Amino acid sequence: AEPTPRTVPVPPLPQPLRDLAARVSNRGRWGDDDQRGTLNLIDQAAVLRGVAAARQGRVFSLAIPFDADGPQTGAIPGRDNPAHDMTAINVAYTGDRDGFTTSDDRFSMGVQAATHWDALSHVGYEGLLYNGVPDSVITESGASRLGIDAFGPVVSRGLLLDVARLHGVDHFDDAYPISGDDLDQAAAAAGVTVAPGDIVLVRTGHMHFLRSGEKDRFRMVCPGLSAGSIEWFRDHDVAGVATDTFVLEVFPSEDPAALLVVHMIHLRDLGLAHDQLRALDKPAHD
Repeated sequence: AEPTPRTVPVPPLPQPLRDLAARVSNRGRWGDDDQRGTLNLIDQAAVLRGVAAARQGRVFSLAIPFDADGPQTGAIPGRDNPAHDMTAINVAYTGDRDGFTTSDDRFSMGVQAATHWDALSHVGYEGLLYNGVPDSVITESGASRLGIDAFGPVVSRGLLLDVARLHGVDHFDDAYPISGDDLDQAAAAAGVTVAPGDIVLVRTGHMHFLRSGEKDRFRMVCPGLSAGSIEWFRDHDVAGVATDTFVLEVFPSEDPAALLVVHMIHLRDLGLAHDQLRALDKPAHD
């Protein structure tokens, strides 16, 4: 017989968080059929603001390496680190090695195994996803609505808010909860003003633990966005947020009675595009 899957009971949002979710909700803001959420805030002015921000023309990746030494530990089934296999090595399909030869390969991974955006279908509660879409749209075939394909190309201005540097550290040694005040102070320290349609990159220095090979530490004790930052993103009409952490939000949660409340309200209520495992040390140290 197949073993019975074990699930973790997820309690409903406490009333103060339910009130917060109602205050920041973007349900219906861009129409009943909208599937892009806050990415709708990226208008032509936001794109041009991003283009104008380029000064040196240098190009570098903010993604962590896609390799077998990724951040996953096997603790969550299906979240496998990237695996690469060669399926053909200098094969002569005509039988003549002096003619056409080819090599080929394949790549597989869990979609949480490297730098990634969360689709708006990723998290919901009370049977609903973003914009009132029922979670029944998710089946064995995937998400028929609110999938990552609905995002389309994303081009806007990115603002690096270095919360670790703000607090005088290279990285946090605890599960520091980042507040809206932290984000305001980090923006002021960087001399930037957050505008509607911007994408905010929040650095905590937490990649330190992944680089040192402390994967369980990287995964289980995580500084990150707190419930006290949620209204900040709504008030500033931020189009997307990325962090350099495994969870994105502070973990373990500040409220033991609520699991991943930032994910719940960001994705289900704000429709806020968010991104995890972003490598932010290089731009912070340049």
